[in-house]
Amino acid sequence: MKSNYPRTCSIVIAMLFLIFSAPVLRAQIYTGLGGPISDSLDTTYFQIMVSNLVPPNINGTFGLEEVMVDITHTKDRDIDMYLESPDGTIIELSTDNGDLGHNYTNTRFRWDGSAPITTGIAPLNGTWMPEGQLPQFNNGQNANGRWRLRIYDDNNTANNIGTLNAWHLKFSAAPAQALNFTSSDLPIVVINTNNVPIPDEPSIPALMQIIDYWPAQRNHLTDVPNIYDGNVNIEERGNFSSSLPQKPWNFETVDTAGLELDTSLLGMPSEHDWCLLACYNDKSFVRNLLASELFREMDHYAPRFRLCEVVLNGQYVGVYLLGERIKRDKKRVDVAKLDSTENVMPDISGGYITKIDYWDNINSWQLNYHPIDHQNLNIHMVYYYPDPAKITPQQQTYIQQFYNDMETALYSPNFADTATGYRKYLSIQSFLDYFIVNELARNVDGFKKSRFFHKEKDDSLGNIGKLKAGPVWDFDWAWNDIWDCSYFQQTDGSGWSYLINDCGPDVNSPGYYVRLLQDTLFANQLRCRWNDMRNYMLDTAYMFNYIDSIATRVNEAQQRHFLLFNNLGIVTGTPEISQAYSYAGEVDSLKQWILRRVNWLDANMPGNLVNCNNVGFAENALQPQHVSVFPNPFTSEFSVQLNLPVAQPVQVTITDMVGKAISETAYFSGTKGNNTFRIAAAPAPGIYFVTVKAGTQQVTRPLVRTE
Repeated sequence: MKSNYPRTCSIVIAMLFLIFSAPVLRAQIYTGLGGPISDSLDTTYFQIMVSNLVPPNINGTFGLEEVMVDITHTKDRDIDMYLESPDGTIIELSTDNGDLGHNYTNTRFRWDGSAPITTGIAPLNGTWMPEGQLPQFNNGQNANGRWRLRIYDDNNTANNIGTLNAWHLKFSAAPAQALNFTSSDLPIVVINTNNVPIPDEPSIPALMQIIDYWPAQRNHLTDVPNIYDGNVNIEERGNFSSSLPQKPWNFETVDTAGLELDTSLLGMPSEHDWCLLACYNDKSFVRNLLASELFREMDHYAPRFRLCEVVLNGQYVGVYLLGERIKRDKKRVDVAKLDSTENVMPDISGGYITKIDYWDNINSWQLNYHPIDHQNLNIHMVYYYPDPAKITPQQQTYIQQFYNDMETALYSPNFADTATGYRKYLSIQSFLDYFIVNELARNVDGFKKSRFFHKEKDDSLGNIGKLKAGPVWDFDWAWNDIWDCSYFQQTDGSGWSYLINDCGPDVNSPGYYVRLLQDTLFANQLRCRWNDMRNYMLDTAYMFNYIDSIATRVNEAQQRHFLLFNNLGIVTGTPEISQAYSYAGEVDSLKQWILRRVNWLDANMPGNLVNCNNVGFAENALQPQHVSVFPNPFTSEFSVQLNLPVAQPVQVTITDMVGKAISETAYFSGTKGNNTFRIAAAPAPGIYFVTVKAGTQQVTRPLVRTE
């Protein structure tokens, strides 16, 4: 038998030769010089020239692992710090962190840092996750060339200065790793700015693609975009939320010439003004969705949102809510259009949208009245529509006078008079329902900022167009126990959000509800409305079904989101008293809080259940208690039963958990009294919603399809 020894020996020798002759990917560190940081509201640039990096192209196998900075500074929160690579990619390392503490002492930014830098307390030493995503640098670029550290001191107070002592870049075979995101069961939004950072303002041009073939098939990054494939103008949005690692954005859909292009996105009505709300501060992904859903169920407009996953310049950036920005539109805030030429009555009477929010002397005016329980506080009302830059002096005078007349009536001795008091100016149903949704969520922002009002145009008979509360907006701090005020440090669900002025807020609340609740009729209407809604959309079973439907829908995507941000169990953004360490725990914590809150409101809601049958707000309106769906769960068909006050057309629509219609709307001719309509539907087993619309009213019920 012939021996194989010589052949085997040759193979071993060849393998050893390959092993020892292959290049060893050792860590390579490049150090840069420091120097003083400008205190003149200018950016200071520090550079490192990387050369002879082996291999030169950085990616997920070999690339940037770490950025280290050592800074002496008397107030860390003044520092905004960014890193720029040779190909122009710019990543935010840290902005306004560390509060009043001193120094970044040998601070290491790594993708696998122990915690987000936003949670750090100065001196900011140790290893941290930067606000931006380091893996974006490892995009295959040639890393040889100029790397720049940009440092901006945003406070030029004397003696409040700093120095970069040293900094370095570390490249290795353990580079910052990007998530390998290729597909999703949620819609995928792809944004390409050619690596230009998205600024606060003005907006910049970008390309956007939206892919959503679900539930027919899974969505892939390589799929042909079927929802949108075109141009947008995009900018950062928000105040506090924009300081967090996941950035929120506003965007406009535009044509190739940059002109506004109305289009329908993910089943929402056609428009060109949209937003992408970050979910970093809401680990349940439910808070804004639930509040908007409830306000719509109460027959008011609230922005529609769709859950999605977003890729920015090739990098996965997490789960977002793509939705409607608040604006005047027939399908959004439906008040009359007001042109710059309409400066006399009756045209000048509306419509208007105003809000309580951060203000300046150009975008707002100071109201003549002070909150009744805080006479030392001034209140500013912000112009929203028409835009502060477009509203005419005559229109400013009109809306200012309207608020003054309304407040004069509200604070007069006869304020409760149903003919001459505040009811002459206010839409009572909107003020009741706005109070209920925001107090249910214990949403302090709903009473002090992000607080919208809109005024209708006077009618042809000269009747005053009423001021309506809403739409509801901004609930990422809500539905929670937080420690920013003694009212909300309780863990039993207690405390009134509308009394936020007692806490010294950053924006003062007008405190209208303090006065309104002094009217026995208003208080009783509130109590009746609360009890009525508790039997339907404010029933905990209804709300928990909705929450569970969202949790089921996002269950896959949340794993990627939290792998990216690693903020479960960490106080990040909202000052939460307690934290859950899993997504399931986060959802359960939210439901348990709602249960405590509802129980407290049941026991403490103002007013009495007096004459509740007279609390109807619209004649001939479809009432929630008159709509039922059965059988539920169903297999192949179900029936809708409703009692109509008058004969009118009826529409029935079935949507999935993110609001996407799964079949064509069914139309029926409804008769006065009881009606039963059979609906044949065979979607995949799961949780859905059936919306019944009659006239201008609509009611939504959860619907479960079984095998």
